[in-house]
Amino acid sequence: MLLNYFNDDWFEKGLPTVQYVAEYLNVSSNYLSTMLKGLTGQSTQEHIHSKLIEKAKEKLSTTELTVTETAYGLGCEHSQSFSKLFKTKTNFTPSEFRQAFN
Repeated sequence: MLLNYFNDDWFEKGLPTVQYVAEYLNVSSNYLSTMLKGLTGQSTQEHIHSKLIEKAKEKLSTTELTVTETAYGLGCEHSQSFSKLFKTKTNFTPSEFRQAFN
């Protein structure tokens, strides 16, 4: 489901919420997060963030967009929040990742 969401023009819709994913799957958000946590060790929100970071890495390594443009293009409202999440998940700032990749 997330794979399809992120392959469409999702950036126009913004990031999917836990509630959106749960409704799509026709389950409660609590049930979904509990099941995912039990099966994968990650909550629904962590899965959404992982997919976002995957897309961010792709953009940072294949485009010349600024970090702010990348963040907004990925549906993030605040580039600072995006950068903090990216650093938490990868141990690199988006700029450091781009420099290390290139």
